[in-house]
Amino acid sequence: MRKAKIHSMEELSATIGISRPTLSRYFQNPESVRASTARKISDAMETLDYVPNFFATRLNRKATGMLGVVIPHATDLFFASLLEQIEIVAAELGYTVFTQSSHGSPEMESRAIEQLLSMNADGVLVAPLGGQSRLESLDRLRRNLPMVLVDSAIPGLDDVDFVGTDNHQSIKMIGEYLLRTGHAPTFLGMPRLNANAAAREVAYIELMEERGLEPVVIRGQSVGDSWHFEAYAHDVMEEHFAQGRHVSGALLCANDRLAIGALRAATRFGLTGENGLRIAGHDDHPLSRFMTPALTTVAQDIPAIAAAALRLVTDQIKGDAHDLPPRRETFATRLIIRESA
Repeated sequence: MRKAKIHSMEELSATIGISRPTLSRYFQNPESVRASTARKISDAMETLDYVPNFFATRLNRKATGMLGVVIPHATDLFFASLLEQIEIVAAELGYTVFTQSSHGSPEMESRAIEQLLSMNADGVLVAPLGGQSRLESLDRLRRNLPMVLVDSAIPGLDDVDFVGTDNHQSIKMIGEYLLRTGHAPTFLGMPRLNANAAAREVAYIELMEERGLEPVVIRGQSVGDSWHFEAYAHDVMEEHFAQGRHVSGALLCANDRLAIGALRAATRFGLTGENGLRIAGHDDHPLSRFMTPALTTVAQDIPAIAAAALRLVTDQIKGDAHDLPPRRETFATRLIIRESA
C-alpha cells in the first residue's frame, strides 16, 4: 500500500495527534518521550512517508550533534583518507560530520568557517591551508566553537589543540634508512604552504648535520602558492635531470605527491631501475604502492590522528578541557620499503 506523503512537522503533528515539540523530542531521541507515545509515533511512521528535517530537529538543542571538518582539498587522497577515519570515529560517538573544502583558497576557507559557525556545529576540526589561511577567521572560530587543528599547526594560534604527525621522527627515520643503505639523500622540499613544509625540511637538515654531511635542498624557482605538487616536482626535477643534476644517489621528497612527480620525470630520463636514482617519499599516499616502481615512504598513522582529534574536540565540547593548557599530540610513522628505494 502506498504511504501517505507528509510534507512538514506541522502536518505530521495534525495527522497523528502528537504535539510538534513532542515529535521534535522524539526525533532527537526516542527515549526522551513516554514509551506509549514513542510507540504511537513509531506505528504511525510505518504508514506515512515522512523524513524529519535534520536541521529543524536540532534548532532548539544545546548540542546539535554536528561536527564540522574543513580540509584544503577534497581530491587530495591524504585528506580523503583522513576524512574517512574522522567520519568513522565520529559516527561511533554519535556525531554527524559536515565537510567543507577550501579548494586551496583562503577566501573559501573563511567562507567554510562562517558556514559552520552559522550551523552552530558542536565543534570543528580544521586541516588549514597554512600560510595562506586568514588568521582572523580561524581566531573567530576558536573563540566561538570548540576547535582542533589537524595535520598542520598555524603560527599565531598556539593556544589551539593540535594533532598531527611527528615530522622530525618521520624524516629522521626514512633519512637514516637511505643513509644506511648507501646514499646521502638530496631533499626535494614542498612549496611553503603550511608548517609541515618547513618542519620536514628542518628535520632533514638537522639529520644531515648530525651525520657530518652537507644538506642539499632542491627548491623550485616558481613555487607560487600551488597545491599541484606532482606537476611542481615533475617540472623542477625535469629541469635538473636535463642538466645532468641529481641523476644518481637518493632523492628524499617531502611528500609522496612530490615523489610521484619526481618519479615521472626520472622515468622519462631513464634514471629508475636497478642501480638507478633512488626516490623516497612521505605519507604513504594510497597510490604509492601502485607506482612503477612502487614508492618507498613512511606511513602516517591516520586512524590515530583522527581518533585523537575527535577525543580532543569532544573533551572541549563536554567542558573537560576548560582548565587545560593547549594540547599538542603528534604520532610516529612507519617505514614502508618498496622498489623505488
